[in-house]
Amino acid sequence: MTASTNPYTDPTARRAFLARGARLRQLPPTERDFVRLGEMPDLSRWLEQIRATGGCAEPVYLAGHTVTVDPDTGEVLRRYSTATEPGGRLAVRCRNRRASRCAPCSREHSGDTFHLVRSGLVGGKGVPEAVRTHPRLFVTLTAPSFGPVHRAGDCHSARRRRCEHGGRHGCGRTHVDGDPVVGQPLCADCYDYPGHILWNAMAPALWKAFRDNLYHHLAAQAGVGRSEVRKLLRVSAAKVAEYQKRGAVHFHAVVRLDGPDGPSAPPPPWASAELLLEAVRSAAAAVALPCPDSVAYGGGRLSFGTQLDVHPLINGAGGRISDDAVAAYVAKYTSKSVEAAGAVDRRIESLAEIQALRVSQHVRALITTAWRLGGLPELQHLRLRAWAHMLGYRGHCLTKTRVYSTTYGRLRADRADHVRTSTQNLVGSWEGEVAVESTWRFVGCGHSPGEALIAAGIAEDLSINRDVVRALLPPADGVR
Repeated sequence: MTASTNPYTDPTARRAFLARGARLRQLPPTERDFVRLGEMPDLSRWLEQIRATGGCAEPVYLAGHTVTVDPDTGEVLRRYSTATEPGGRLAVRCRNRRASRCAPCSREHSGDTFHLVRSGLVGGKGVPEAVRTHPRLFVTLTAPSFGPVHRAGDCHSARRRRCEHGGRHGCGRTHVDGDPVVGQPLCADCYDYPGHILWNAMAPALWKAFRDNLYHHLAAQAGVGRSEVRKLLRVSAAKVAEYQKRGAVHFHAVVRLDGPDGPSAPPPPWASAELLLEAVRSAAAAVALPCPDSVAYGGGRLSFGTQLDVHPLINGAGGRISDDAVAAYVAKYTSKSVEAAGAVDRRIESLAEIQALRVSQHVRALITTAWRLGGLPELQHLRLRAWAHMLGYRGHCLTKTRVYSTTYGRLRADRADHVRTSTQNLVGSWEGEVAVESTWRFVGCGHSPGEALIAAGIAEDLSINRDVVRALLPPADGVR
């Protein structure tokens, strides 16, 4: 900067500087942020970081360094520091599984889920291919009825009879899938809101009881002792939780029979797919847990609904559903959450916040009921207020038994190794053991308004590129 253009010494330069600042202040915040980004000297490097995260909507920024050293010679093989990065920080993925929060990271998580579930069906990722020949089922367990609700298609037939609150017992209309009335109760006063919330809260315990009960019913079907059956076979499973339109959770699960040593051993000859199917039906019907004691609810027992879908997965062309289709179906629901029922995906802090939510009256009633029940001393262990935004459900989206297949951690580690190997090929590789010393700290997260639009554009471009490549490539195993 010369003396003639220095705003601190030259009056003309000072007036131009102040005029430019005034014009910038008049711009909307997003446009003002675009001007800031355009003046960044290292904008291209920041764009590289955002592309590396896939256009993550809520990136986490870290600051630190890592040094790779040969432990024998002390030679520094590789050195990296965020000191030379834009703002002295590095952007990494947020890894949120919800598409409503971050679509790029949600897609990556769904892809990991696809491979996790698929490897338990056809092998790979450390699972022997012999699992194809094991008895396997695709099971859907639903919640019971808490009161009649509007449903897609032909709704309840119209009836003149009314309930005690004056509401009709039938609808008589036809609803399309996207109709907002689908899932809403015919009579909100008749609907069992406390039972609905307590069922969601106890759904993980019901799933565990079903899995344990399945061993007993397998033993009964095969005519062996209950303690002996666990020495003869193992039930391996992976399940995902999905919210129905009415806000109740149901489970989609892959259930597989292995030998006592897991997928590497075949189950006994008598453990057939037909025997497993009958055991699943009887075990699901028999599961019942006592409802948590509460002065606000009359007790009773909690169980699964009468709707139970069971589909055998047969090795070869005879199966009704392909292995890839099942894996894709399960993976799809890991990117969804309670917003599928019209609720919110963030925690709620107060009753006043519930009243301000832009949700249906049915969802508001469910959240309010969870908040009210969460204040009762006898239900404190359910932590219903902390999970009111999830309509009481406290379980993980996807769970699996230990030996069903690989793990998310293993998949992420393999991906990191692939990236690390690719980087070594570019900057030089080394043989033998190495020592890595690193220090990282959290320095921020999220985007400014302008950064958010640029990241969304990058994510959209990457998505379009993937669609184009997928259309050009031949389908693999009959699935594109």
